[in-house]
Amino acid sequence: MRGFCLTMIVALALCGTMGIAGEHKTLREWGFATGIFSPGANNAITDVPGVSVGHVTCIEGDSIRTGVTAIVPHPGNLFRNKVPAAIYVGNGFGKLAGYTQVRELGNIETPVVLTNTLSVAAGIEGVVRYTLKQAGNERENSVNAVVGETNDGRLNSIRLMRVTPQMVIDAIESAKGGPVEQGCVGAGTGTICFGYKGGIGTSSRVLPASLGGYTIGVLAQTNYGGILEIDGVQVGRALGRYDFKQHVSNNENVDGSCMMVVITDAPLDSRNLERVAKRAMMGLAKTGGIASNGSGDYVIALSVAPENLINDKAKLVPATVLANSEMSAIFAATIEATAEALWNSLFMAESMTGRDGNHVDALPVEQVLELLRNR
Repeated sequence: MRGFCLTMIVALALCGTMGIAGEHKTLREWGFATGIFSPGANNAITDVPGVSVGHVTCIEGDSIRTGVTAIVPHPGNLFRNKVPAAIYVGNGFGKLAGYTQVRELGNIETPVVLTNTLSVAAGIEGVVRYTLKQAGNERENSVNAVVGETNDGRLNSIRLMRVTPQMVIDAIESAKGGPVEQGCVGAGTGTICFGYKGGIGTSSRVLPASLGGYTIGVLAQTNYGGILEIDGVQVGRALGRYDFKQHVSNNENVDGSCMMVVITDAPLDSRNLERVAKRAMMGLAKTGGIASNGSGDYVIALSVAPENLINDKAKLVPATVLANSEMSAIFAATIEATAEALWNSLFMAESMTGRDGNHVDALPVEQVLELLRNR
C-alpha cells in the first residue's frame, strides 16, 4: 500500500486506502438530537466565529496510523493577541505540554495541537517554528506551545515517531472554518474508544438570545475506555463489550486518554473557563468514560470574545467578563456538546487494521441505532 501524510483536504481519500467505504453520519444526522440546546450550522467547534481546524492524516504501509490535528482559535497572530484560557486535568496520566504557563498566566498564545504520545516533542517544535516565522514575532525567543496527546500505539508503530514538525505546521496552515472532518483523521487516525475505533469528534451548541446567544464548540480526540452509554442507553453492556467484564460476568482494556478542546465566544476569564472545562468532564461521564488510572483526560477551554483578546503590548488589559450567575447555561451547553462530540467520534470512525495486524472494529452503528430506537 502506498503511504500518505497529507492535509485534511484529502483525508477521505486516505481513509479509502484503508478499505473505508459508505456514508457516515453523526448521531444527530441519524435522527437522535441529544440535549435541549440547538447546534450551530456545522455542529462543530468551527461554529464559534473565527475558529478553524486542520488535520494531517498519516497512513503508511501496514503500520503507520497517526496524524496531527490543529485548532486555531482566531485568524490573527495568536502570540500578539492571546486568548483567555484554562486547562482542567480530569486524570493526569498524560503528556500535555504548555500546562503550567496557561495555569500561571490564564491565556494561550499558540494554536492547540493534538497528536500521539511520542510525538509531543515534534508538536512543540512545529508550533514554535510556526509562531516564530509569523510577521511581528521576529524578535521572540520564548513560545508556550500547547500540545496534547493520546496513545495510538495499538494501531500505529508509535516508536517510529513518524509525525514531523512540518506536519504540525501543515495542519496549522491548512486549518479552515466550516464543516470539520471527523473519525479516522488527524490525531484520531489510530485511536480506540470503548474497544471500538475512536477518532476525532466535534459538536456545538448555540444558546438562545435570552441566555446570551453565545456559541460553545467542542472538539475531542477519543482514546479512552469505560462502559459506553449513548443518550442514557447502556450500549456497551447490551453489546457485551465493556471494561471490567472479566470480573463481573475475556478482558477489555480500560486505560486510554481523551483530549477535549472547548471554545466559546462568551466573554469569560480563565477562572470561569476552568469551571467550563470541569463540565466537559461531565460530558465524558455521560458517555460512560471513567477517567481510569492510566488515562490522560484533559480539557483545554478558551474564550475568543473579540473584546477580551489580550494584546501583549498593553500595560492594562480591560475585559468584559460574564457574571458568575450567567454561567449555568454555558455549563449545560458544554456538557451537551462534549458528549455529542465524543459520540460523533465513534459514529464517524471506520474499522482499521494497523501495526502487527491489529484490527479494531468500528462501532456497530445499526445495532446501536436499534438499541436507541427501542429504549
